[in-house]
Formats: sequence, structure tokens, C-alpha cells
Amino acid sequence: MVKVAIAGATGYTGGELIRILQNHPEADLRWLISTSLAGKSVSSVHRDLLGECDLKFTDETGEPDILFMALGHGLSREFLQKNKLPEGCKIIDLGSDFRIDNTFENHRFVYGLSELFLDKIKNTNYVANPGCFATAITLALAPLAQESLLKDEIHIHAITGSTGAGKNLSGSSHFSYRESNISVYKPFNHQHLPEIGKTLSLFAGDTVPQINFIPLRGDFTRGILASVYTRVSKEYSNEMLRNLYETAYIKSPFVYLSKETISLKEVVNTNKVLIQAERHGEFVHITSVIDNLIKGASGQAVQNMNIMFGFEESCGLKLKGSAF
Repeated sequence: MVKVAIAGATGYTGGELIRILQNHPEADLRWLISTSLAGKSVSSVHRDLLGECDLKFTDETGEPDILFMALGHGLSREFLQKNKLPEGCKIIDLGSDFRIDNTFENHRFVYGLSELFLDKIKNTNYVANPGCFATAITLALAPLAQESLLKDEIHIHAITGSTGAGKNLSGSSHFSYRESNISVYKPFNHQHLPEIGKTLSLFAGDTVPQINFIPLRGDFTRGILASVYTRVSKEYSNEMLRNLYETAYIKSPFVYLSKETISLKEVVNTNKVLIQAERHGEFVHITSVIDNLIKGASGQAVQNMNIMFGFEESCGLKLKGSAF
């Protein structure tokens, strides 16, 4: 059994980590680190875990084999500087601290998009978990990048649920604002754009074309639907496109390809990525859907843990979608 600690276990991603790891056959969840809530029960914060987890929050880092950091963006580097971990402890950071600048002391974090960097993840102790939008969008475009088909501007409209904003309230996260409402935010300059561009460039072999990304806030709780389209440099039929995507993800247990229109509810509460790619005249249109809290955060983090320790990649992650 792998001894597990979670730093920042009070938020949405922390709560999902607890839920998944509590039922993971190879994980021994021992330490839930929170200095402000030390001594309080998990269910006092995560009411959905009442009767499921009897752990209490602690201000000690413990002696874990692996530490998950779900601290919020910009806080992970400071946590590592202030807290001593056992030698050989593996680290998965769910924040943004190491996605672009991946160095910490004499260590380098591997970008943890499981389907694209599996071999690197196997051979590291340090993983920077990707952002939720970055996961959905990069997996939609990676097969085209690998075939050097990304030559023209890329256009993306992607909508996310309210949990993507985290647990802290803001004017745009209140129920009275989100309910029955859709709004654009951070057009063309969302914080996930650099990691999308950086990752695609590794496969494209040259400069990635301009990415025009319009993120939207949805009136639902969880999930991301990304609608992506671009002109392609070769005449690819729908059958050729399907073969391209099937070949790219043939060894990926969580990526599923659909010939039919896909929807968000098919993947909510799962670690799945559902993709549909179709040709429309000179354009290729790709739709991808994920659960932002699971495949976009906590589930992918556990998937990376499985890879790092040599467990079956889907261990503890065989989850059924809500669907209705």
C-alpha cells in the first residue's frame, strides 16, 4: 500500500482526491494537511464524505510515499520550501506552479498529461498536473499536431462548470449570477493558453499557429465541453480522421472516440475523455468533453500516481458517468 498525504484537502479538488483515494485498492490515505483546520473531521468540511472517511485534518506533513498538492495556484512552491518531506517522496502538484517553470531546487517536474507523456511520468518523482481546459483542448488537438496538420489558426470555444472557479466565492461564482446564465471570461488570454501552446509545439515540431481561445462560464456545476476547429493542410476524410485519433489513443484507457454528437453528461463523474472529430469542408471540427474536477484535476492526478507506482492505469478510477 502507498502511504498518501494531501495538502490543501479542503477545496473541491481536494475533496475529490479524498473520495477517489479512499476507495483506491493500493492507496493508504493517512494525512490531510490543513493548518487552519487541524483537528477537525473531514466530514465537517466535505459533508458528502460523512460516513466514508473518518480522518481528521492535521498540520503535519507526515511520512508519505506520495504527496498531492491541491493548494491553489501559486502556493505549491512556497509549501515545498517550508515543509520537509521524506527522501524519495513523490509529488503531484495540481496547481499551476510547475506547469511552465518546471524547476524546483534540483528537481524538474514532468507535465502530467497522462496520455501524451506516460513514459516520462513513469520515470519521475515530480509531476505537474495539467489544467482542466488544457487537458480537454490539448487532447483534442494532439493527434493533428503529431501529424503536422496544425498550420492554420486554431479557434476554440470551451465552457466550464462553476466548480472550475474553486471554492472561494467571487461575484461571478454566486448562484444568482451563474444560474441560467452564460458569460465569456479571459478571452484570448486565459492562463491555460501557455501550457496548451507549449505542449502542442512539442509534437508539431515547429511553431504552433495562433490559438484563439474563448472560455465561457456555464450555469452547471461540473464539466468542460471544448469546441475546436481549424483548417487542415491535407484533405482528410472523416474515416481518415477517425483512424488518426484511434491510432493516437489506442493505448489510452480513458479516451473514447465517438462517431455521434457527444454531450457533457456522458463523462461527468468519470476520468474519461470523449472526443468527436469531423471534417466540414476545409475545416476539421473536434469536440471534447471531460469532468473538470476528475479528468481535469483529481482523477488525472490519481491516474498519474498509478503510472508512477506501476499500478494499472485505471486502478481506482473505474467510475460511472452521471448521464442523467
